[in-house]
Amino acid sequence: MNAFIQGLPKVELHLHIEGSLEPELLFELAKRNNIDIPYDSPETLRRAYEFEDLQSFLDIYYQGANALRTEQDFYDLTWAYLERCKADNVIHTEIFFDPQTHTDRGIDFDTVINGIYRAMQDGHDKLGITSQIIACFLRHLSEESAFETLQSVLNHQDKIIGVGLDSSEQGHPPEKFKHVFQQAKVEGLLTVAHAGEEGPAQNIIDAIEMLGVNRVDHGVRCVEDASLVERLIESKMPLTVCPLSNIKLCVFDNMAQHNIVELLRKGVAVTINSDDPAYFGGYMTDNFLAVSNAHSMSKQELAQFTINAINASFISDGLKTEYRAQVEDYLTAYQ
Repeated sequence: MNAFIQGLPKVELHLHIEGSLEPELLFELAKRNNIDIPYDSPETLRRAYEFEDLQSFLDIYYQGANALRTEQDFYDLTWAYLERCKADNVIHTEIFFDPQTHTDRGIDFDTVINGIYRAMQDGHDKLGITSQIIACFLRHLSEESAFETLQSVLNHQDKIIGVGLDSSEQGHPPEKFKHVFQQAKVEGLLTVAHAGEEGPAQNIIDAIEMLGVNRVDHGVRCVEDASLVERLIESKMPLTVCPLSNIKLCVFDNMAQHNIVELLRKGVAVTINSDDPAYFGGYMTDNFLAVSNAHSMSKQELAQFTINAINASFISDGLKTEYRAQVEDYLTAYQ
């Protein structure tokens, strides 16, 4: 089963590029940019990745992002992630980035997007990986700040396919960003939002109804509302679930308690993703293995996670057909 998972074609829809910053690269960038880090080695920093909740993670996440300064830094960060994708047989990825994390500390929006996008183009040309990019608004900041960010996004609509909503869910409900999401949709951008990770099931409903999202990021607390689960099944609304992240941030105590397999078997369009893999202990294959090792699953069920992700992705129908055929061929070869 491990060999099957390793070779299974995968599609990632929930990945924060800043959260793929491995300690070794962080130290390299800090040295390059003459930035002090309050840890004496990558190993010491990695040992600090014991989080009680989302906020304790975000504190160290923003500290790490501070080492990213130049276009080349963002290129190197994205390229390192794409090489991990290649190793895990990720054929398509939709990458989040947090513009405000960088613009608020004086880094130009263009610097960030140009570095990431250049790496994504090279990822396609040299590694054969297709990718899209989604700019996320930080929900602990104001909607006014999100509107300012939207203006920058619109200057790069040739590179950015959609907008999202991330950061601390507690105290920052979807309705806070209703108007900026409405404007984004008018401008032709696709929309996603984090909801139902540490916040209640109502946040999922509000993300769907108030923000008009195409996908819900996380969404695991949907099980608190049986009618919502039925609605997700009927509408085929995708949930981009991040299993290892959920354990690391204490959403579930252990993987055996995780509800992703139960949701899959009910017919919810759940997908497996790595979220912030440098901090949460694993990339795509690691997440698939963690779920498979904790739950007895068939190869068909594991492949369904990829099929769900292909269907939920923001790629053309033609490419979806091509990628689904790759998965079916792989399954057939194994059987």
